[in-house]
Amino acid sequence: MVVRMRHTRSHTANRRSHHALKAEALSICPNCKSPVSRHTVCKNCGEYRGRKIVNVSAAIEKKAKKLKKTEEKKETEKK
Repeated sequence: MVVRMRHTRSHTANRRSHHALKAEALSICPNCKSPVSRHTVCKNCGEYRGRKIVNVSAAIEKKAKKLKKTEEKKETEKK
């Protein structure tokens, strides 16, 4: 099938002019003063709108425990 109406480069560029990425708008956490993406829980302290949502210290401990367990498993497999 033949293309009947071609789009010129300028028309294509005009259409794509709105496709540019925009910088993420950051706000500052009122609790720990670290930069935070808007409408999300702070990754540093685990608070959102003045309430504790995530226990960050427990999450870090859980991750470390899991990492230690996988390292032990790899060592036993090597033997």
